[in-house]
Amino acid sequence: MRVFYGWRVVAACFVIAAFAWGLGLFGSSVYLQAVTSAYGWPVAEVASAITLFFLVSAAVQRIVGRSIDRWGPRPILLLGTACISGGAALIGQVSAPWQLYPCFVLLGLGWSTLSMTGITTTVAPWFERHQGRSMTLAIMGASVGAIAGVPLLLLAIGRFGLSHGLTVVGLVTGLVLAPLIWRVLRFRGPAEIGQQRDGDQPATADAGHAVVTPPIATSGNRRVLLWSATATFSLGLTVQIAFITHHVTLAEPLLGMSGAGLLVSATGVTAFVGRLVLARIVDRVRVRPLACLVMVAQSSALLAIGLWPTVPVLIGASLVYGYGIGHVTTLGPVVVRREFGAAAFGATYGTAATVIQLTSAFGPMLFGLLRDAFGGYGPGLAIASAVTLAGCFALLVGGEIGKRTGVVR
Repeated sequence: MRVFYGWRVVAACFVIAAFAWGLGLFGSSVYLQAVTSAYGWPVAEVASAITLFFLVSAAVQRIVGRSIDRWGPRPILLLGTACISGGAALIGQVSAPWQLYPCFVLLGLGWSTLSMTGITTTVAPWFERHQGRSMTLAIMGASVGAIAGVPLLLLAIGRFGLSHGLTVVGLVTGLVLAPLIWRVLRFRGPAEIGQQRDGDQPATADAGHAVVTPPIATSGNRRVLLWSATATFSLGLTVQIAFITHHVTLAEPLLGMSGAGLLVSATGVTAFVGRLVLARIVDRVRVRPLACLVMVAQSSALLAIGLWPTVPVLIGASLVYGYGIGHVTTLGPVVVRREFGAAAFGATYGTAATVIQLTSAFGPMLFGLLRDAFGGYGPGLAIASAVTLAGCFALLVGGEIGKRTGVVR
């Protein structure tokens, strides 16, 4: 039996996500530690350059979504590959703080095309019954980026030095991703190869226990549905990106550099487990309550680290928080895809992603400023816990208001 081509697209996006998250989101933690250690520059200054990385990515999210809707994923993702490879390599060549900014601009352009918006917009046209599962499996590559990406970056820098190590990383990224994107992502959707979504199978309720229902967004509730989800994942991912960026620096005093790297990898493992669980249940549950439940657990983990900064608490809470990363990162586009449908998904989620990334871009800088102002991470972690709970509240309220004109599922 031939494998539905959509699953090949998912597999390709899995690999793309592994490199994108490894060099982008999770790699930022390595860049922060490596650059500050090599040159003695202030943490807040380097974190500000990383913030630019997220700001640039946020600014072009809507353009990325619309461009993939119009021209297909191949040219857009190839451009992103060139940017993220070049940006990572150039970080190793800096000799002054200002030189970090153009490097992170390139990295941000690459991240914008190869991360959430690019991947979900590429996958969305291929599935209906398995919309949640397909997106979750594709984004699961992000966990591989955390598990393997951070240790490999640290290994490359440790073995070859900051300059040559990041050059090697950039070259390998381009040599792997460019042929993959060119070969696999040459179709925009199943119609181009004479198939229907999910592999030309009847959309029955008993197929994989997934239930297909029409989008619920209408002229009466689309604003509250979109913007409540946008507000929630803006707050949640602001905290999440800040935590991930500072995770190595936060853990190093208690665990040492090698121990901190292992903890980041272990956190990536729990994120991977979280996405595995999510892939099994996401098409059968109400995603807004699920996201809120996970965010409450994340909030508790952050507060625990802030109040009891000991090795057992740091390890246990990091693993709990990592499990939530696997859910929260994925559920944003799943909520939008389920409530708004596949038509023009790139533009719709691109709008949300612009706000989400624009807001979350300030996470690393704010966390760095709080750390420098208080002389430690404790107070910032407590504030981050409260912010996460605020996002959970926004999602629940938006869902309840949405029920007045449609059924939120």
